[in-house]
Amino acid sequence: MEQLTAICLEDTENFLCVGYKDIGPDEFWTRGHFPGLPVMPGVIMCEAAAQLASYFSKRYQLMEGIIGFGGLEEVRFRGVVRPGDRFVIACKMLKVRRTILTCEFQCFVRGDLVCEGIIKGVTLPVEELSAEPGNAP
Repeated sequence: MEQLTAICLEDTENFLCVGYKDIGPDEFWTRGHFPGLPVMPGVIMCEAAAQLASYFSKRYQLMEGIIGFGGLEEVRFRGVVRPGDRFVIACKMLKVRRTILTCEFQCFVRGDLVCEGIIKGVTLPVEELSAEPGNAP
């Protein structure tokens, strides 16, 4: 979980999880996005939310197997995240099935909403992925 520094709340009764990422000056994206003005890419914000949702669903066995990215809906970026910021992510599980997870997320910096949306996770076909290339069933 490279995009998370810590998990600070796990509420199984409300299917809610909160974590954060302390954004350092040496993040892999700082040199190129954008040169001289490093801003966290939106796709990395979404990845952090996906990692948090995946952590929670695996920790509490809400889904079996390996969880992969299933999609994004209604994503909005409302602010920037820069080195030195603490990027806080809150995820609430909306729907959990055996093979699909739907999660609402919000991301904050200094209390300001910077990103929000809905992320979906799906169970990956481990048998097919672990087969030799060209030998999948």
